[in-house]
Amino acid sequence: MSNPEDIPTRLEGKNAARLVCCFLGVGSLVAWNAMLTITDYYYQIFPKYHPSRVLTLVYQLVANVFIITLATKEAKLNTRLRNILGYSIYTVSTFCLIILDLASHGSGSVVAYVLLCLIVALFGLADAFVQGAMVGDLSFMCPDFIQAFMAGLGIAGALTSGLRLITKAIFDKSPDGQRKGALLFIGIATLIELACVFLYTLVFAKLPIVKYYRAKAAKEGAKTVSADLAAAGLQEQAEQVHQMDESKIQKLTKKQLLRQNIDLGINLSLIYVVTLSIFPGFLYENTGEHQLGDWYAPVLVAMYNGWDAISRFIPSIKRLALESRKWITVCVLARLLLVPAFYFTAKYADQGWMLFLTSFLGLSNGYLTVCIFSTAPKGYNGPEANALGNLMCVFLLGGIFAGVCLGWLWLIGNDSF
Repeated sequence: MSNPEDIPTRLEGKNAARLVCCFLGVGSLVAWNAMLTITDYYYQIFPKYHPSRVLTLVYQLVANVFIITLATKEAKLNTRLRNILGYSIYTVSTFCLIILDLASHGSGSVVAYVLLCLIVALFGLADAFVQGAMVGDLSFMCPDFIQAFMAGLGIAGALTSGLRLITKAIFDKSPDGQRKGALLFIGIATLIELACVFLYTLVFAKLPIVKYYRAKAAKEGAKTVSADLAAAGLQEQAEQVHQMDESKIQKLTKKQLLRQNIDLGINLSLIYVVTLSIFPGFLYENTGEHQLGDWYAPVLVAMYNGWDAISRFIPSIKRLALESRKWITVCVLARLLLVPAFYFTAKYADQGWMLFLTSFLGLSNGYLTVCIFSTAPKGYNGPEANALGNLMCVFLLGGIFAGVCLGWLWLIGNDSF
């Protein structure tokens, strides 16, 4: 049995918690980013099937269906189980990519493509488990934690792009070079996902500052933290959470939270509608041929991911953080101009301008995302912040799905459609 003395009164372990949050953020997106970054390999073996667009559509369709379902039931779900299950699915599915490629010998058969789509669907399922659970959990903790987690999402992209360029350079002229680089890539992603399973299961819940925030949220009526409290040794607090009378818990309903934050939700969706209508499909299929040759698309993806990662650290500097909802809306609406800008740049400008636009796309995407997720939960108690975090993830994934669908419009009039 635990006692009140087991709950830390001093917020110790903040830097360690930020580091773990960042790594968990990397793990929640590294598998999918690895898929996006080796898309040039999948274009080589599945040239007629639009892999960057189809795989993204499959991923987001599954992720959206499950995140909506989970968000409606978030108050009754076991957050610890959601995260462990999500990272475990990521680990197994990334390893299955290696098995599939080895079993099919890198062939471009229809069966191999269907199996690839099924594995990507598992990525979408894992994303629905992890994204909402982690964001909801971190929303009632220190704002630095949600910023670190979001920064990890950006680092995942930068890491995979950097590794892709290195492996492409190493294996570029070797027989079957792209395949070797892709397999190495997926192998690294699998190890990262496995590390996330152990980090969340054995380390994160036991950090003093994390125990403090979860115990605080439990007192406010958050039943989602009970399993994590038990895992941290706070058995008494976990039992008290189970025995709470829900009718006496004071919290806003999801509809009330939605009404108060609909502007942030719509802005978050619009950010990703613009981003995913351009990245990655447009960059792979609609930017033409330039001096960089087959390096062009991987370099564009690397530029996007690099600036997306850097920009996610900017709001951690308080003077540079955008907290005004009005100015967030202005920036998001102004960002819609990127769509015609990319169209005319691809048609009339050289690769230098395309590199600049792609960098700005990543910079604005990461910065505005972190600003919204940091601003939304302020002023809410534990259960409300957790619910709001899940709702924000619904808007995020909804925007991504809409952007992926709109990305197909670039193919109108294209002979490859």
